Parts: sequence; structure tokens; C-alpha cells
Amino acid sequence: MKINHKLNNLKSQLEGELFYDDLYRHIYATDASVYRMLPEAVAYPKTEADIKLLIQYAADNNTHLIPRTAGTSLAGQVVGKGIIVDVSKYMTEIIDFNPDEAWVKVQPGVIRDELNRFLEPYGLWFAPNTSTSSRCMIGGMTGNNSSGSTSIKYGVTRDKILEVEGFLSNGDPIHITELDKDAFNQKLLQNNLEGQIYRHIRDTYSQPEVQKEILENMPYPEIHRRNNGYALDSLIDNEIFGQSDKKFNLGKIIAGSEGTLVFMTAIKVKLDKVQPPKRLMVTAHFDSIDESMRAVAPAMEHGLYQCELMDDIILDQTKKSPKYKHYRDFIQGNPKAILMLELRGNQMGDLEQQAQKLITHLKEKNLGYAYPILRNDEAAKAEELRKAGLGLLGNLPGDDKAVAGIEDTAVRITDLPPYIADFTEIMKQKGKTPVYFAHAGAGEIHLRPILNLKKSVDVRIYRELVSEVADLVHQYKGSLSGEHGSGIVRAEFIPVIVGEKNYALMQELKSIFDPQNIFNPHKVVEPYPMDKNLRYEPDRKEPEIPTLFDFTVEGGILRAAEKCNGSGDCRKPPEAGGVMCPSYQATKDEKNTTRARANALREFLTNSDKINKFDYEELYETLSLCLSCKACKNECPSTVDMAMLKSEFLYWYQKANGFTLRNKLFAYSGKINKFFSRLSGVYNFFIRQNWFAGLFKKMTGIASQRTLPPLEKQSLTAWLNKHPEALKPKTEKKQSVYVFIDEFSDYMDSQPGKDVIKVLTSLGYEVKTIQSADSGRAYVSKGFLEQARDLAIKNVKLYAGLINEQTPLIGIEPSAILMFRDEYLRLVKDENLQKDAQKISDNTYLFEEFIKREFEAGNISTNDFTETEQKITLHVHCQQKALSDPEISAFVLSIPKNYQVRLLDSGCCGMAGSFGYEKEHYELSMKVGELKLFPALRKTKSGESIAACGTSCRHQIHDGVNKESEHPASILARALKK
Repeated sequence: MKINHKLNNLKSQLEGELFYDDLYRHIYATDASVYRMLPEAVAYPKTEADIKLLIQYAADNNTHLIPRTAGTSLAGQVVGKGIIVDVSKYMTEIIDFNPDEAWVKVQPGVIRDELNRFLEPYGLWFAPNTSTSSRCMIGGMTGNNSSGSTSIKYGVTRDKILEVEGFLSNGDPIHITELDKDAFNQKLLQNNLEGQIYRHIRDTYSQPEVQKEILENMPYPEIHRRNNGYALDSLIDNEIFGQSDKKFNLGKIIAGSEGTLVFMTAIKVKLDKVQPPKRLMVTAHFDSIDESMRAVAPAMEHGLYQCELMDDIILDQTKKSPKYKHYRDFIQGNPKAILMLELRGNQMGDLEQQAQKLITHLKEKNLGYAYPILRNDEAAKAEELRKAGLGLLGNLPGDDKAVAGIEDTAVRITDLPPYIADFTEIMKQKGKTPVYFAHAGAGEIHLRPILNLKKSVDVRIYRELVSEVADLVHQYKGSLSGEHGSGIVRAEFIPVIVGEKNYALMQELKSIFDPQNIFNPHKVVEPYPMDKNLRYEPDRKEPEIPTLFDFTVEGGILRAAEKCNGSGDCRKPPEAGGVMCPSYQATKDEKNTTRARANALREFLTNSDKINKFDYEELYETLSLCLSCKACKNECPSTVDMAMLKSEFLYWYQKANGFTLRNKLFAYSGKINKFFSRLSGVYNFFIRQNWFAGLFKKMTGIASQRTLPPLEKQSLTAWLNKHPEALKPKTEKKQSVYVFIDEFSDYMDSQPGKDVIKVLTSLGYEVKTIQSADSGRAYVSKGFLEQARDLAIKNVKLYAGLINEQTPLIGIEPSAILMFRDEYLRLVKDENLQKDAQKISDNTYLFEEFIKREFEAGNISTNDFTETEQKITLHVHCQQKALSDPEISAFVLSIPKNYQVRLLDSGCCGMAGSFGYEKEHYELSMKVGELKLFPALRKTKSGESIAACGTSCRHQIHDGVNKESEHPASILARALKK
């Protein structure tokens, strides 16, 4: 991109950051919607002075500002051709809080769930609860007037707005608050833009005919989710205009204005008392969507706190999710729809009675066929399953996707059955299948047609559907947008919903607030056409991109990246739990999210004219900070596996640009360690010499702060050759198992391998080992995929006739053994070998998984272990968290009667194989460790054991907190009865 001297000058004046390179522009070209527009630049303001400077620049240079927080909007609100102003990185402070008056004042980048964690000790919360609550921000929630699953009990964001501070389009500061008549009249006297706004409102909305037009043509007031452009009805719902005794508050119209009127820098909201602590959820199962709709009104008579819908399309997607497939145990049969009906209270006994009354009521009306009841944590998991609905839809195979557009309609709940029936008929006429989910109790069902927007015929149908559904919603006097906003997709249909006269009022309002059209133009008024600026160019021939990994299931690597639908789960903070995404959590930079990497990959692969479509420095930059933790494979509802995508990228990028010495050393570390293991004494002597270690690290780009790991004096293989008796069962033989001797356990950290064998043989298992190839983990990590493929083929052939249900394969190091479960299935492409690889995968276990299986089968018991007391703090390897279950390791360590295990929700340790050794990544590696793991480990007491499943985790713990940790097998080996 050519240097823009004006932007360069702006960058020099900002306290925050400004980017106008292709990487950032492409990352921000799309949001969670189907739209794409390349921005001019991306700004991260730090201060209000930065905001004012940006406004002045936009005014002087005829450009625009697009305010943005988490970027999870579903209608194209935060894409545009101006400057994206991302307040999510720095404007994240809680400014003021009054628990007695139950209000809090925050900057717009404060995350909703983080705010509630702050409020929890005071018994208060900010109630609007979107499915994106772990990462959405108060500024975005205000801009969209967000609602979420709690609105039937607590209302929407607009109901909570007390004050708004920010800047008008001319750079004037504005402080919006509740006004009585005298205060309102004082505003009229101001000789500035704010005064002009108030005078316009007085002159216009005091007219009886204007009030009549608003009351007659805006959606029914009992539909509390209505978000069609500007909330004109809120302007007259006060004592100033005689429609109620409320005070006037201009903030009510800022809510839902999508950043088009005021640039917010602070928002003061009122809070509610937290919900009652006990929760019970009746999950009513239905044979049809219509039946579930008819059940909503009677169910709502029972004081529900949530009334949420999931249909069979979403339920089917949960079966494929590594994480959410474990959350669906309550589902009975094959329901077409499920209503999640939540009750809350202080006593579970009272809730049980209420639940029975609710179920009886539904049965009396012959609605539903099963009514499983979930309590407390079970209900929380079901709620999380519902929240993942949008992300799960990213797993729909191929180019047919559940598309936003008509997903936000709201009607009165009494109108739901006929409205949904009419909607379904429209869909049938188009020959399309919709998805139905979300907020049934609010009269808002997220209705998503399954379309292929890469085809012009479906783009045409897309427009027809939105247009016809807008007419249908108008017939029911409903809202085309209940909570997601109008954005691009719905803005041009606002006149259909509210009438031309009310729409003209909105146009006037925008022109008074923003005469130069600086703030987020073409949203609400003067809209972009809804079928232009789409992410995909219809009928374009999609590029066929060769890969080493097999992406057939996704339809190729491009479609694997396109699975990302922008839901932003990868932006959740460490406190939200899980691992994803460690580099974002440490930097707060959108560039380092899984979503950004997928966006960048999609952009460059799609639009590249190079033969090698991976040969871009911009892609290298955004993928370089991916730790390959694989958390996204599990925690992303769309299961975007960025670690695998990164490996594929590195392979092709390095083919074009060369493989560095450092990458070769790490990739070939198994072979190198094998060679030097015969000279381990000499090797270890030299790496302990400061001069040699320093020179070596400088030459190879290894962080000077890191110690070079020594080699074992005797490899595990050599030790076993000398002690073949170690493989024999010490008691009556139960079965034979194979233990995979990986390259890490063999040469660098053999004690866990010895302890795995000791535990297994002591419990009656015959251990077998064979001279296998390395796992290939280091090759995959560094993009040496040809070498990894060769090892995968070799190992699959080697174990093909050996591994089965009776003789499983057990691993020591998680990242190595999990290759058999994951990457091997993508690297081995021969059809016959694929069958063998799958069979091996099905019978491959982590050490802890096998012990748990045998314990539950009754082959191992607590009596096999000591009764000595021991406290253990457990950190589980990231890839183990992604492809297995950390609770398994905790369970196994708890088998000894008096062992107490504390499983840390510790995120990623930050080492990630070789990542933390690389000098340019060392600082980030330690920051990741400091997010959760290091502080937790510093609190461990003397005599408490630290268990860490991965060898890299154990090295990071040593470097980060100077404490020693052990593989779970080592702790169990000591716990064996003598």
C-alpha cells in the first residue's frame, strides 16, 4: 500500500495506535456478518483526546469513523470504508460505581461478563445477557441495544441507560443525562450543536401529528425488543412531550443508534440485583417447530427467567463439536425443537413444584413429548450450549450457510405461531430450509435461511426473503430487528416497518446530529443496498488450493478458514475460562485472535494472484503468534483448527522463502537428540557453559533468558533394552498394551515414561514397545509437512496390525500421542491406510485416559494405592484440553483415597513447544504464563505437588515460577502400594 502522508501525520499525533497496512485492513474488512468493505485504516485510541483528534481528521479529510468494540455484530454495523475506531484495547476502564444507588459508569470497551464479575461481590449485575457475553462490550451493547436471554425478566440495554458521555460530530463533548422540564429548557438555550439538537427535538416531537405517526406506526410497545433505526418512541415517552411522567433522556435514542449519532466514551447504566441462586430448567421436547411455538405463551405464564429455543439443525451440529457433544446428554429421542424454560428461586424444592406445574400445563395442552429437568450446573451447561448456537452453525458443511438477515424479527408472543407458520410458508416457496433458535419468550426467533451466497441465484433469494419477511413483520406490527440492529442488511427496509414519515424523522435526526455524515455512514439512513458489499463475489470460481493436510471434509483449506463466522469466542478474556486465544489475551490485539487469522487467511487465499497463495508476509505476521495450542479446535463453536491451518501455511510459505536454521533445529530435534544421546555427557557439558550456550542461542535465535534443556544420560529406549523385565506385569496379567515411546520422553524427559511403565506393570498390564518413528509433532509445528507425512505413514503401517480394542496404544507426552488422533488422520491419504489410521486413532489413549477406563471397568481400584494424604495442583497440556478432557487427569490423580486434586483453569502455559524458546516470542510466552498459571502456582504451599502433563509445560513452570512439576504418572507411581 502506498504511504498516506495524511494518515502518517495523524498516526504521529495519536497517543494510541493507527494502522493502515494491508494486514490490519483485511482483518477488519469483515465482521460477524456477511459483509466486506476494506477500511482506510484502523485506530486504537487510548484517550478522549485521541477520539477528538480522529473526529477532526475525518471532518478535514472527508472520511468516516466506524466505532467498534468486539466486532460481533451480525448485520454489518462495523464494516465500512473509513477508519475503524477500535476501543476494545484501551478504553476498558470501570470509571465509577455506586453500589447503594445501583449504577456503574464504564468506558465502552468494558466486557459485559467482566463487569459482572466485578459487580458480583455487591449482589448486583448488568442484566442484558447476549450469547456473546464473554466478549461483547458495553459500548457495542449500547450501540445495538442488546437484549439476550434475560430480557423477558430484566429488559434490554436501552432500559438501563442513565447517562452517555462522548463527542458530537463537530468534536464538541456531550454529556447526556436524565432531564426534567427545567433542565431540558436549559439545553434549548445552548448556542452550539447540542443546543441545535435539543431544539430540533422540541420543535419536531411536540407536534401532535408527529406523535400520532410514531404511536401508530412503530412496532407494538409490548414487543420490548424493537430496534428499527432510531427509537423515536423513546423520544416522546416522557413528561416533556406528555406521553408519560418519565424524565427526558436522550441516551434512550443513542441506544440502538449503531454509532451513527454520538461517539461514546463513557456509559452509565443502572444495575439489578443478581438473579436468585437456584436454577432449574425444563427442557421441553417437541416434534415440530409449530408445536414449540404454540407452547411459548402458556409457558410464559409461569414466571420464566429464560425461554430459549433450539431446533434440530443446531442440535445436530452439537454432535460434531469436541466440546459441546458432551453437553447434550439430556436430549431424548430426536426432537425437532427444544424449549429451554428456566425457573429461579432461593429454594430448589419450590422450583421443583413450579416445574411440575409448568410440565402439567404443557401436557394438558398436549404440547411436547419429553420434559427433562436440569438443575444448577446442568442448566448452566445447557445454557452454554444454546449460546453456542450461532458458532455451531459455522460447522454446516460446504458453502451452504445459515445466513443472517431475517434472524432478528420480533413479534408479540401471541402472534408467534401464525407468524412462524407464515414465515415457514415463505421459505417453502423459495425451496429453502431455515434454522430456528433463540429468544422465543421475547417473541424473537432467530430465523436463518440456509443459503450459498457464493451463487447469484441465492443472493437474489436472499434479497427477496428479507423483503418479503419485512412485509410480513409489518403485517404483525412487529420489529424486523429485535436486538441485532439494522446495520447494512436491514437498514433499507426500515421504512417498511416504521413508515415513510417516521423514516423521514430518522433522516432529519441523523442530519442534525451529524451533518457531515462522519459517524458510521450508510447505517440506519442512506443505507447501503443489502445485497452489495457481500463477503463473496457471486459466481466467482473459487480457487483450488493444493495442501499437504487433507481438508476434504471441509471442502478444501479455504472453506476450512471460512468456517469462522466471526462470533468472536476467541476474544474472551482469561477470566472467562478455557484457553482460547492466549496470544490475544496477552496482547488485546485483534490481529492475534483466531478470527483475525482466519479472516486474513481467507482474504489472501481468495484474492491472491500468486501461484503460491500462501506467500505473503502479512499472513506470516498474523500467524506467527499462534501458539498452536489447538484450543480453537475445541472452544471455537465452528471448530476452526488454526494450529493445523498455520502448519499448512508454514509449509508453503517456507517452500517459497526458505526454512530457517532455527526452524530446522526445532523440526529435526528428535533426530538431533537421538544423535547426541550417545554423547549426552559431552552435549550437556557444553550447553551448561555460558559462553557456548550464549553463542548458540545468539546464532539460532533462541531467547537468551532460556536454559537449554539437557539430554538424559540414558535414553528411555536404551534403559528398556537394559531392563526388559520392566515391561512385565508385576501381578496377574490383565491385558497387553503398547506404550508409544515418543521423541520427547525418549531423549529429554524419560522419567515420565519409566513411571508410566511402572504404574501399568504394577497394576497387572504387560507393556510392549516397538522401535517406532518419532511422532512428527516438531515437524508439524514448524511446517515440515512432507517429513511429518512420512512419519505418519511409517507409524500407521507399523502399528496397523498391532493396535486394536484388546491391545491399545498408550502415550506419555500429550502432544506426541495425540498426533495419532488428529494430524495423522489428515496426513495419511491412502484409502487403505486411512482405515488403519482411524482404527489406531480409535484405540489410542493418553495414559490418564487408559487408567480411568480401567478404573471404571473395575480393573483398577483405590486399594492399589497408598492412603497417605497428598495435595496436588494440576495443570493440563493445551492440546490435551482440546482433544481430551482435563477432568480425566484430575480424576486419575484422585484415585488414591486421600489425594486431593485442584484442577487449575490455567489456560495456556505459554511455552507451546518451541514457541517460548524463540527470542521474539519469549516476552509474550511469559505474559501468557502470567495470565493465570504463574499466579496460581505461586500460591501453592510447601509439600503440595504440582502435576503438569506436558514436558514443555514443566519447563515453562520451572522458568516462570522456579518450581518443579511432574507428569501425573510420576505422582501415581509414588502412590502405588509397596
